[in-house]
Amino acid sequence: QVQLVESGGGLVQPGGSLRLSCAASGSIFRVDVMAWYRQAPGKQRELVASITSGGSANYADSVKGRFTIARDNDKKTVYLQMNSLKPDDTAVYYCNAAINTRVSGIVRLPGDYWGQGTQVTVSS
Repeated sequence: QVQLVESGGGLVQPGGSLRLSCAASGSIFRVDVMAWYRQAPGKQRELVASITSGGSANYADSVKGRFTIARDNDKKTVYLQMNSLKPDDTAVYYCNAAINTRVSGIVRLPGDYWGQGTQVTVSS
């Protein structure tokens, strides 16, 4: 029904930058809040940033001033620009979205969808 496909992860040195992308596809009627989460080894998954369909964004304190979340509603895509990366940012990053699907003309209640995750490693 719905797929979230992430791209842009990789290995970067401390102080470097990466840009993650996540595109939603499928039987989509509406995409509401989109967000990025991350999970480091041995730690719980945590919210990094979120953005509403109107463009209102929120950030975890640990990334404020370094990360920027943005979205393109026409492309159903959310981005995460990560600057001044630190080793503590190393984690698997997951895209998340609240999506109403439309199947056979019927709009369903919003569901919670996740991407497959993309590895970000910050190391010298």
